[in-house]
Amino acid sequence: MAGAPELTLRSTRGRGVLAATILGSGLAQLDGTVVNVALPRIGRNLGAGFTALQWTVNAYTLTLAGLLLLGGSLGDRLGRRRIFVLGVVWFTVASAGCALAPSAGLLIAMRALQGVGAALLTPGSLAILEAVFRREDRAAAVGSWSGLGGVATAIGPVLGGVLVGVAPWGWRLVFLINLPLAAVVVFLSARYVPETRDDEATGRLDVTGAVLAAVGLALTVYALTEGPQRHWPAALITCLVVGLLVLAGFLVAEARGHAPMMPLSLFRDREFSAANLVTFVVYAALSGALFLIPVQLQRVSGFTPVAAGSALLPITAVMLLLSARMGRLATRIGPRLPMTVGPIVAGTGLALLVRVGPRASYLTDLVPALLVFALGLSATVAPLTATVLAAAPARQVGVASAVNNDIARVAGLLAVAVLPGLAGITPTAYDHPALLSTGFHHAVLIAGGLCALGGVLSFLLIRNPLAEPAAHPVAHHCAVCAPPAPSASPPVDPVRAG
Repeated sequence: MAGAPELTLRSTRGRGVLAATILGSGLAQLDGTVVNVALPRIGRNLGAGFTALQWTVNAYTLTLAGLLLLGGSLGDRLGRRRIFVLGVVWFTVASAGCALAPSAGLLIAMRALQGVGAALLTPGSLAILEAVFRREDRAAAVGSWSGLGGVATAIGPVLGGVLVGVAPWGWRLVFLINLPLAAVVVFLSARYVPETRDDEATGRLDVTGAVLAAVGLALTVYALTEGPQRHWPAALITCLVVGLLVLAGFLVAEARGHAPMMPLSLFRDREFSAANLVTFVVYAALSGALFLIPVQLQRVSGFTPVAAGSALLPITAVMLLLSARMGRLATRIGPRLPMTVGPIVAGTGLALLVRVGPRASYLTDLVPALLVFALGLSATVAPLTATVLAAAPARQVGVASAVNNDIARVAGLLAVAVLPGLAGITPTAYDHPALLSTGFHHAVLIAGGLCALGGVLSFLLIRNPLAEPAAHPVAHHCAVCAPPAPSASPPVDPVRAG
């Protein structure tokens, strides 16, 4: 990466780069949380049933998860600023399409396009920081980026509740708010962000792998979403089988490819495989529960959109307060104990949500459960991320982080598709508060058990202490949507960068 600039954090240009990357990644993080609060209002305004609301969430996650690693590779080869800005513009156009969508079908299509834009901009935001800041300022830049990114995630549900509450069509403002923010990002990027690329990135783009991953996930998630309510006709069983076969083909292509976007060699390390298995289990539980909580609060407990959005603030507050401290503790005592106890405590918090019903009290029924859940999650996320990075070779740390982030998103994608059906939340139940509440209680118990399973897996599979110190600074943020957002590139070598 010869000739890459080395900016200081206190310089005008350095602050401009930081602002652009924080706001850019914040767009994707904001939409990862803000839309959940708007789902009941979207359903009423567009006449959308529960399955359509599932797809409103999953269409975005599907394209983001399927194309995230490819987006990082494109930035390395074609220029990180170029792909970052392209992603922001793409995301913004799709956001306008979401805001103007006259039907649930078109909204879902626009959400899928939003995910494509997010897959282009998300890897580039962190990669830009690693490429342009001098070595002494890089950790501080990443820390500012992750902390303020966590704030974006925190205000998402509250902002969503405020906008949704404006009018019956207020959910459209949830998407329109992206337009002025994106304009600021494009301006800052053009003015301050230098272009960088990885001169050592060789080989062809893994387009085959990206297509197989996206198609396989789409077919599988479609079958899992539609199957329970349609009693699994032969066509959906076929769709599921074909989807799984395509995903198997993806693994074969990655094993044989010369430049795979997901190097399977990483999984030869037992610690890396174990940490990603725990990631999958814990984030499936987290994503499934967070999808259903705002629905339960608004349709059963009678919360306003603002109250439902604000209800989740204790999770983010505790995560932002404790995650870095838990990371330092895990460095001293090793990751096994916090990764064992943390998911079990978090699962207990999810199970306590069975107290949330038609006349739920925010202070006595909801807050205690959320605080217990947040305490457990804060003990889990930083050691989990550090374990993933420590298990990867130094030259593949960026790719390892990206793979871990993508696994978390796939887990969330599958959870939103499967958990409602397992819990008995059908389109009919969605229209009857008593049935919906019963299904919600089943769902949080399932999610709590799944989360606790992550603790058991950590006890059985994670070694203690870490095999080696983390080769890359761990970005601590609230990690509600996924682990800290990845850079698909390995850390910048200061010798080459200079």
